[in-house]
Amino acid sequence: MDRNAGETLTVTERVIVAPAVGVFRPQLRDAGPDALLREGDVIGVVEGPGTVIAIHSPFRGRVVGMLARPGERLREGQPVAWLRVA
Repeated sequence: MDRNAGETLTVTERVIVAPAVGVFRPQLRDAGPDALLREGDVIGVVEGPGTVIAIHSPFRGRVVGMLARPGERLREGQPVAWLRVA
């Protein structure tokens, strides 16, 4: 096995997770299934005491579904959206 070879991911689905604890406020205009996201797009924010932290998509892909609901209290690392990247 070549130790310098990079990891190859064949899974075409990814999740976007909350970066912090707080209340979820979606920001997508078209949050429905099949909406196209670009890497870096803001899908929502997490509002905490005196803070608002944007949730950016680290991937380009189509939305399969939103896993968090508006007003839901999220914990750090909790899945927010499910994407298909291929």
